[in-house]
Amino acid sequence: MTVDIKNLNHTQLTELISKAQIRQDELRKEKVGKLREKVLALIKAEGYAFEDIFGGGTRGTPKRRGSTGTVAPKYRNPANPEQTWSGRGKRPHWFNDALKTGKKEKDLAI
Repeated sequence: MTVDIKNLNHTQLTELISKAQIRQDELRKEKVGKLREKVLALIKAEGYAFEDIFGGGTRGTPKRRGSTGTVAPKYRNPANPEQTWSGRGKRPHWFNDALKTGKKEKDLAI
């Protein structure tokens, strides 16, 4: 199929480009699907499971490295020892207030 793009107006050309991009995405997804099937078939033919080759967890979602959940507190509020901060994220108000009064970070460290 040949399309003479010189005879298309702006709207027709934009529509053609949009349709071409959609088709390109469809073809890419089909190709990736076929490749995935080939890889899984090869793994199975060799007597292994997907998890044996690429690790455990859910297929297609990479494991996050280093995410351990909570982080141990690094700083403690001298006025209220129950208030702590890990040193990550936005500084708590008590931490900023202590710095404004002249304390240093090392003074608040646990």
